[in-house]
Order: sequence, then structure tokens, then C-alpha cells
Amino acid sequence: MGSDPEKLIIKADKLTKLSLTRWSADWRGATLLYEQAAVGFRLAKDYEKAKVAFEKASKGQEMLSSQWDAAKHMESAAALAKELNNWGEVADFYRRASELYTECGRSQPASDALAKGARALEDAAPDEAIQLYTDACTILEEDGKEHMAFDLYRAATSVYIKLEKYADAATFLLRWGLAADKCKATHSQFKAYLSAIVVYLYAHDFKEAEKCYNDCSQIDAFLSSDQGRCASKLLSAYADGDIEEIKRVAQSSTISNLDHMIIRLARKLPTGDVSAMKANAGNEQEEPLDEDDLT
Repeated sequence: MGSDPEKLIIKADKLTKLSLTRWSADWRGATLLYEQAAVGFRLAKDYEKAKVAFEKASKGQEMLSSQWDAAKHMESAAALAKELNNWGEVADFYRRASELYTECGRSQPASDALAKGARALEDAAPDEAIQLYTDACTILEEDGKEHMAFDLYRAATSVYIKLEKYADAATFLLRWGLAADKCKATHSQFKAYLSAIVVYLYAHDFKEAEKCYNDCSQIDAFLSSDQGRCASKLLSAYADGDIEEIKRVAQSSTISNLDHMIIRLARKLPTGDVSAMKANAGNEQEEPLDEDDLT
């Protein structure tokens, strides 16, 4: 069996090359041979050759106008690139698979392909993983399938938090909130808002946390929700410089119902000097009063 896939590849390559006796390429015959060779190499655990064979099989299916099968083979090549720790190819192949699914008008598999790439790259290339997650979300958003992207918003936020990019994490949580609003998932929407506020507070950015709360409070239902009340209590505790109250609210059941990545941050609150935050907040509140008092 060892040399068999090699012979299949040689035979397939000949079928795709034009010569004096062959005036047109036999992509159907060649693609079948590439597919057989790819499976043979993979069984023999020769992943590098299997990867190349799947790439060729993908090209063959494309030549036969079968984008779906071409995408499937490209995903197989990507999975083998992952086995080989070839991270650049992992990203490239999953992106190509996604493009091929998009050409078939299939947004869900197109998004899934990018998500697979992102998951594979989370540790080796986290910035690339975030880009893939973001693009995967965009595909679903543009097709009105936001409800299918919730796991992707969560995954991207988690990578941002691992990278300590807290402002980006909060922004992505607010994007999740907007998506949840579009598909009437109010509970998920309000959880995303509270999560964003927790992230800002963890990053010691009281001003952004407060701004975020004020923006979210434009939605009346948020104010009267468990998440809205919890956010209000947290911010009041910060404004009062009340460390014990901050810790108490951070232990509440409303916080416990958030995602684990957010609970972990909340349990560490307060970070930094709360009294300094209180002073800054106080100064900002006094400024408008001074301006009014110019009579």
C-alpha cells in the first residue's frame, strides 16, 4: 500500500497535463485518483503528502464546478496542516474553504470553516484566531443569522481577555448584545451588557463602564432587569468607594449566571485603587456645576 498513493498521484498528474496525445485535461478521472491518494496517504499517516493530495483534489472539484466538494477537501487539507503545526496554511486553507462555501451560497458552513480555523489557532496565533472569529460572525450577521453566532462572540471575547485586550473584549460583548437584540434574545443581550461593564471595571476603566451603563440604560427593559440592577449596584459601590459592597455584588447570582470568563474577572473585583476612582468620578461630576455657576 505504501507506494500505491504515490502511483495514484503520478497517474492523476498525467491526466491533468496536456500533450500531443492528450488535448484536454481529464479532471474527473484525475480528481478521483487524487481523492484516493489523499485517503491512502492519510491512513499511512503521511500527513504532508495527504495534505497536498487533498489540495489537488480540491482544485479538481473546482475545475468540475463542484464548489461544495472542493471546500470539503480544502477543510481536510487544513486539518492536516494543523497536525503538521503549519499555522499559516491552517488559516489560508480554512479561509479558502469558507470562500468556496460562500460561492455555493451556504453561509453556515462558510462561517463554520472560519471558526474551525480560529479554534485551531487560538494558542499558536491568537490575533489571527480573533480575525477568523470576527469574519465568521460577519458572515452570519450579513445573512441575518445572528442567533447562530453566539458561541463565536463568546469565543472571540475569551481570546481577547486572554490577551488582556479588555477594551476590545468589551466592544465585542456589545456587538454580541446588538446581535442578541436583533434576534429578540433579550436575556443574552442584557448578559452581554453587564459582562461588558464588568470587563471595563476589571480593566480599571470606571469612566467607560459608566458610559456603557448609560448607553445600555437607553433601553428601559435593561434598567428593570436583574443585569441592569446588578450593574447599577456595582457602579454605585465603585462611586462610593465601598470595597465590601463591590465584592458582595460580584458574588451575586446574577454575576454567577454570566459566562465563566466574565465570572473569573468579576470575582477579582475591585482591581486597583477604588478611592482614586471615586475621587476622579467626583471631580467630573463637579465640573458641570462650576460651569453653571458663572453668574
